[in-house]
Amino acid sequence: MSVLQIVAAVVCLGVTAVAVALLVKTVVGMVATFRLGQPDNRGDDKGARTRTLVREFLGHTRMSRLPVVAVAHWFTMVSFGVLFFTLLNAFGQLFKPDFALPLIGHFPPFEWVTEFFAWAGLLGIVVLIGIRQKHHPRSAPGDDGRRSRFFGSTWWQAYYVEFTILGVTLCILTLRALEYALAKAGGTQGDLGLSDANGLHYPLTGWLGEMFTGTSVTTLENAIVVVAAVKILISFAWMITIALVPTMGVAWHRFLAFFNIFFKRHADGRTSLAELQPIMVDGAPLDFENVEELDEDAALGVGKVEDFTWKGLLDFSTCTECGRCQSQCPAWNTEKPLSPKLLVMTLRDHANAKAPWLLASEEVRAAGIEQAEGMGAATQAAVATESLVGPTGYDIRHPLQAYNPHGPDAVIDDDVLWACTTCGACVEQCPVDIEHVDAIVDMRRYKNLIESAFPSELNGLFKNLEKNANPWGLAPRLRMDWAKDLPFEVKQVGTDVESADEVDYLFWVGCAGAYEDRAKKTTRAVAELLHTAGVSFAVLGDGESCTGDAARRAGNEFLFQMLAQQNVETLGEAGATKIVVTCAHCFNTIKNEYPQLGGHYEVLHHTQLLNRLVREKRLVPVARPGEAASAGTLTGAASTGTKVTYHDPCYLGRHNQVYAPPRELLQILPGVEYAEMQRSKETSFCCGAGGARMWMEEKLGTRINANRIDEAIATGANRVAIGCPFCKVMLSDGLNAKKDEDSSLADLEVVDIAQMLLAAVRRGDGDARHDAALTSS
Repeated sequence: MSVLQIVAAVVCLGVTAVAVALLVKTVVGMVATFRLGQPDNRGDDKGARTRTLVREFLGHTRMSRLPVVAVAHWFTMVSFGVLFFTLLNAFGQLFKPDFALPLIGHFPPFEWVTEFFAWAGLLGIVVLIGIRQKHHPRSAPGDDGRRSRFFGSTWWQAYYVEFTILGVTLCILTLRALEYALAKAGGTQGDLGLSDANGLHYPLTGWLGEMFTGTSVTTLENAIVVVAAVKILISFAWMITIALVPTMGVAWHRFLAFFNIFFKRHADGRTSLAELQPIMVDGAPLDFENVEELDEDAALGVGKVEDFTWKGLLDFSTCTECGRCQSQCPAWNTEKPLSPKLLVMTLRDHANAKAPWLLASEEVRAAGIEQAEGMGAATQAAVATESLVGPTGYDIRHPLQAYNPHGPDAVIDDDVLWACTTCGACVEQCPVDIEHVDAIVDMRRYKNLIESAFPSELNGLFKNLEKNANPWGLAPRLRMDWAKDLPFEVKQVGTDVESADEVDYLFWVGCAGAYEDRAKKTTRAVAELLHTAGVSFAVLGDGESCTGDAARRAGNEFLFQMLAQQNVETLGEAGATKIVVTCAHCFNTIKNEYPQLGGHYEVLHHTQLLNRLVREKRLVPVARPGEAASAGTLTGAASTGTKVTYHDPCYLGRHNQVYAPPRELLQILPGVEYAEMQRSKETSFCCGAGGARMWMEEKLGTRINANRIDEAIATGANRVAIGCPFCKVMLSDGLNAKKDEDSSLADLEVVDIAQMLLAAVRRGDGDARHDAALTSS
C-alpha cells in the first residue's frame, strides 16, 4: 500500500468509527424520547400497513401533489438505497484501486442500475435544489417572504443535505469514469476488454472515462483512492452531523418516514382525517362515566410535550420542513401566526430539549435542574418553560416569535392554537403522514378541560349547547319552523311514524338547517326534492340536538360526549339506519365519530343522494336559468345562474373524499357553464368556519372567507355553489362585504346546490309530475 492509501484508510476508518458510534447513541436516544410519549396502539393489521408503506414509498402517492418534485424526489430517494453498495466498494478501493464487490461488482445489470441511479440521483437533486431556490422566501410575493412554503425552514440543514447528495453522486460518477479509464489503460481491470469496458460495463460513464485517456495507471489509481476517500468522508461527515443534530428532520425523515407511514392511523392508508380520536388515557379511550376515578396525574389532552403519544413525538421528528402544509394552511395564508410546519418543528425541538431531563434518574431530578450536570442551556430552558401553550408576547408582523421551543415564555402562542380551522389541508398535503389536527385538538382539550382557558367567544357557544343543545341557544320547539307553509307534510318520528324504518331516510336537519335563515332555504329545497322524487323521509323535530362538532373541535370533549351520547340514544330509539344530512359537519360527525359511541349508520350527504336520484331519472333537471318556477311556488329554490363555480366544504371533501357528486349535479344543470376555482378538491381553501371558528371573531390578519370569495369572483361565475350551511354563512358574509365595495357584484349569489337543482327540475309553466305530487299531498 502506498502512503496515500494508508493515510486515506486511517482517516476514513477513524471517521467511520466515530460516525457509527455517534449514530447508534443518537438512535438509542431518539427511541427513548419517543417512548416518553403516551401509549397508542398502532400495530393492528401489519399486512395492510406493510402494503400501505410499500405503496406510498415506491408509488410516492403522498408526494404526487407536486408531480415534478415527486419525480425528482423519487429518483433521489431510490438512489440513496441503491448506491449504498458504492460506499462499500469505495472502502475496498482505498486498499485496492481496482476493487469490485464480489459476485456483483462486474455483473452488468448491477453496473447498469448503479450508473442509471447515479445520474438520476444527480439530476434529481439538481432539480430539487433549483425548486428550493425558485421558491426561496426572497423570491416570494410581499416583503417578509412568508408566502414561500420554505419560510421558517432551517436553511443550513437543507443546503447541507442537498450538497451532500450532490457531492456523493458526483463522486460515484467520477469513480466510474476513473475505473473505465483504468481498465482501458491496462490496469488490472484491463482483463474486461476494451469493447466490454466501453459498451457493457460502463454504458453511461464510458464517455466520461475517455476524458482521462492518456493518464498513467499510477495516477488513475491514486485518483481513485482520493475520490473514494472523499466519497466516504462526505457520507460519514453527514452521518456525524445528523447524529449531533437529532432535530434535523430534513435528513432524519429518510429513516423515520418509513416508521411514520407504517404506524399511520389507518392501516389501509387513508389520510388521518375525518373522525377525531377520543381522549386516551393509558392507551385506551377515556370512559367519561368513570372520569372521577382517574388518577390525578392523568392528562386530559396535552398540556406538556410528554402528554403526546409516542406516535405524536415520532410525527414531530419526521417533519421534513418542506412546507407543503404551510402553503395550504388558510390561517397562514391570511397572515395569522399558525403554520402547521412551524408548530411541528417547535414541538420537535422542545421535545428534544426536554427529553434529557425526562430521561434522567429520580435522584438527578430531585436535585433540581440547576444542579443537574450536562443538561445544557436548551434543556434547562425547556424544563423551566411554564406552559406548552400561552402568551409569548410575539409581534404579529414577525410570526416566528410565536414559537419558542426553549422558552422562557410558552412554547407556542395561544393565537397559534386557536387560529386553526381543522380543515385538514396540512394533513392531506403532508408527504410523511404527520397528524397535525390531532395534535392541535389535543392541546385545545387541555386548555379547555384543565385550564379553562379558551377564547371568550366560546363561552356563549358552550352555554347555548349546554342549555338548548344548539349554538344559537334557541328553543327546541322552533326546530320545525323551517317546514311551515310547505305544500306537503313533513313527517316526524314519534308523531307521524313510529320508527324511521317506516321511511326511506331519516332527514337530519341539523342546527343550522333548523335555525339559520339562509340554511333553512337549503333544508326546504332538499325536502321538496325528496318529495318530488318520491323518497319518503321523516325528521326528529325537537328530538334533535347539536351533533357536538364545534364543541369537540374547540376542545370541549365533555360537552361533545354529552351531546353525542344523547343523539346516539335518540337515533337508536328512532330506529334510524339510513340518514341524509345537509351539513358537512353533521355528516362527518354522525358518519365517522358516532361509531366511537356505538352509533353505526349509513350516512349520505344530500348532494350524494340527490345525484343518485338524478342518475335514476327520479329527478330531471329541465329548466334553464330564467325558466324556473317562481320562488313563491318553490320556497327553497334559487336561480341556477349561467356560470357556476363550486366551493368544496372541507368536512365533505378533504375529510371524506366526496368530490364528484356535487360537481356532477352542477354539470348536469341545463344551460349552466361550470367553472372550477384554482384551489379545489384536495387543495380547496377553507371558508374559515371549521374548528369552531364559526363562533370566534377573526381578529388577526385578513379574513379567510374574503380570500376564498375573491377566488370565486375570479372565475367570472355569477353563482357560488356550496354544500354546507357553514360555508354558506361564511361565503355569503364575505360576498356581502365585497358588494359594499363593488356594485358590479350585485348579481353574484352564494347558493346551495339543492336550491339550484330545485329550480332546474321545474319550468315556470309547471311540471306535470311535480304538480301531481303536490296535488296528491
